[in-house]
Amino acid sequence: MASIPSPPSVLSQSEQEKLIHKLEIFKIQGSDKRGRPILRIIGKLFPARLVTVDALKKYLEDEIFPSLDGGPFSVVYVHTGVNRGENFPGISALKSIYDAIPVKVKENLETFYFLHPGLQSRLFLATFGRVLFSGGGAGSGLYWKVKYVNRLEFLWDNVKRKGIEIPDFVYDFDEEMECRPRMDYGLESDHPGPRMMYGCPGLDCTVSTYSMRCIS
Repeated sequence: MASIPSPPSVLSQSEQEKLIHKLEIFKIQGSDKRGRPILRIIGKLFPARLVTVDALKKYLEDEIFPSLDGGPFSVVYVHTGVNRGENFPGISALKSIYDAIPVKVKENLETFYFLHPGLQSRLFLATFGRVLFSGGGAGSGLYWKVKYVNRLEFLWDNVKRKGIEIPDFVYDFDEEMECRPRMDYGLESDHPGPRMMYGCPGLDCTVSTYSMRCIS
């Protein structure tokens, strides 16, 4: 595999780690309906042009992974508004980050809820997911634990609303979808890959506010 290019950055690695922490891209908060803690990831907040892969891996190793090796947990990944040029670190980078996740953490991951997946992200996972994130075989690895969630209302069927912060732009996007014709993408494929849970695929969004809503 080709070497991973580092994004242009004038920040030191320590400064990059502080930026990741300040933006609250990764946050362990709330729980699912089975009582498992949630790792919430806001994709749109990730400054791919400012943060190197090494800085991200070091931050996750120091700040996130130690809290996830004690038992089962779930991930809520919010894809709303992600732009490939601004927030996507690249395929090689994703592979490197995934390979750096401790085995115990990978084993403890129960479900990866993928909120507001767009068509491109679905095609990406369909094309590269089994190669990059499958683990040892069918049924193991991140790829097999992905559940697409097209609307917040369906996320709340599996995740407790209380205690988890979701940015306002995600709610705004969800409300926008109310005005769009719903398309039936609920048919299962002929192989047991990531499961589509409900509704139609997410659409790109460029709302720039990062304020949070937390229902307590």
